[in-house]
Amino acid sequence: MFRTLKKYFDFANKVNKKKLMGAMLLGVLKAMFAMLKIPAIAAIIQGILDDNMTPSTIWTSFGIMCLSVAGQVLVGLKTTMLQTEAGYNTCSGKRIEIAEHLRYLPMGFFNANSLGQITNITTNTMEQLADVATLVVMITTQGIVTTGVIFVFLAFFDIRIALILLVGILVFSFFNSMMQRATIPVAPRAAKAGESLVSAVIEYIQGIAEVKNFNLTAKAAKKLESTIREKQAADTKMEFTVIPFMFLQGLATKLTGVLMCLVSVYFYLTGSMPLLYTIIMTISSFMIYESLDMMGGFSALMRNVNIIVDKANEVLSIPAMDIEGADLTPSKTDIELKNVSFAYEDRTIIDNVSVKIPANTTTAIVGPSGGGKTTLTNLMARFWDVRSGEVLLGGKNVKDYSFDSLMKNFSFVFQRVYLFEDTIANNIRFGNPEAPMEKVIEAAKKARCHDFIMNLPKGYDTMIGEGGASLSGGEKQRISIARAIMKDAPVIILDEATANVDPENEAELTKAVEELTRNKTIIMIAHRLKTVRNADQILVVADGKIVQKGTHDELMAEEGIYRNFVTERKEAVSWKIA
Repeated sequence: MFRTLKKYFDFANKVNKKKLMGAMLLGVLKAMFAMLKIPAIAAIIQGILDDNMTPSTIWTSFGIMCLSVAGQVLVGLKTTMLQTEAGYNTCSGKRIEIAEHLRYLPMGFFNANSLGQITNITTNTMEQLADVATLVVMITTQGIVTTGVIFVFLAFFDIRIALILLVGILVFSFFNSMMQRATIPVAPRAAKAGESLVSAVIEYIQGIAEVKNFNLTAKAAKKLESTIREKQAADTKMEFTVIPFMFLQGLATKLTGVLMCLVSVYFYLTGSMPLLYTIIMTISSFMIYESLDMMGGFSALMRNVNIIVDKANEVLSIPAMDIEGADLTPSKTDIELKNVSFAYEDRTIIDNVSVKIPANTTTAIVGPSGGGKTTLTNLMARFWDVRSGEVLLGGKNVKDYSFDSLMKNFSFVFQRVYLFEDTIANNIRFGNPEAPMEKVIEAAKKARCHDFIMNLPKGYDTMIGEGGASLSGGEKQRISIARAIMKDAPVIILDEATANVDPENEAELTKAVEELTRNKTIIMIAHRLKTVRNADQILVVADGKIVQKGTHDELMAEEGIYRNFVTERKEAVSWKIA
């Protein structure tokens, strides 16, 4: 338990740790105010025993009781505020820290880790940190502090009863330690089941169209139900694991209180303890029961606190790419790859590639699926770090740039566009968050999306559904281009930007791309002949290597993948239905 509390305190930053420590110190004061009830009651009892009850005694007792209650309320309020602020500030701070860390992780992390796992850590795990973890730590530490204060109080009056309490605390701690150990193999299963459930729900919702299209509703629902059942089984197993130890903890707490009462009465009967002390010890036994019972009830969740902190630290400990370069601005935007190789785990994706892309030229990348085209562009923009060789932008290694200064030089338009759940204006402004509305409209006009935006109910203030669900594919693509125009980066990477666009949108989209790419260094991945034939150079990528390089005419003059590619496209276009 104490290791987990220390881990949680270390997890919080310096400011929040001070607030938690301050809350613990105030917890001591709160416990002392709670103990004032005993002298208040003792004053009344002493007056009764001495048959000397006076108004002064009554008012003194009443005053002490009022001080006790008021002190507990006021100190408790401040303690709760400090602990709550520390908890929520730690949660928000770690969310931001994780988000910043994710920015600089290699793309392999996102390929290897499901969306559900990442979502679970950044949402559910952090939410539990703010709510469950903070509450558990708050109540557990308060229970420890209160128990400690009562022990010191009892030791001052009668060391014998204090020793009984100490034994009870040790027995309680033993059962608590056993419970913590028992949950070690069970808690990860419950946590994993939570991640799997989030993944399954996201997959089910995102793929609902395909599920219905291929009549797989029952199969998909069965898979989701299986994940829910696993979560139910894992949580049930967790509860059944801790329940016996919770019972033993409670039994130890109750027996400690009972034993304190019985021994105090015995000492009174044998003449070794005054009646007043006996009554004080009896009252204290109820207070210690309340303190230990409260702490024991929440200590079962300590394993959850441990897992929450470990999961957040697991993400933060993943090695990020070295981003500590200089804030550089290249004098020109030519790109060069020198003997670049890249492997994902044990599979080689790019194998010793060298190529030059002059500034303000268009380079088309074609080739069979899985040949390494997208990976090659990812290496240029440093979404990945090369295993060997180097990538140069403006004659400088991309690793010499700070990540943010490097990203200023690149704009991307992907085949699959993601728009945020926000207004259309803010989605376009994403490329330049401080841009005024006039610039947003100017970019939208260049991207050929102004007209359809103005036909929407609220124009540029229209809210887009998550992922751009309320727009067609061509409309989303043009907004994505407007966003790239707004950024105005010197290097444009187009990854199959027009591959899935319907004929009605294609003409508008082509004009939008022309606006985006004017006077830029353009790198495009494409399968359409008319998209690549006017490129300054065409790179044919297969099996991780550049197997052909040249202009359209040069490549058509030689046997190889490119000429076969063009021939197949021409034959496909000439097909007719008889």
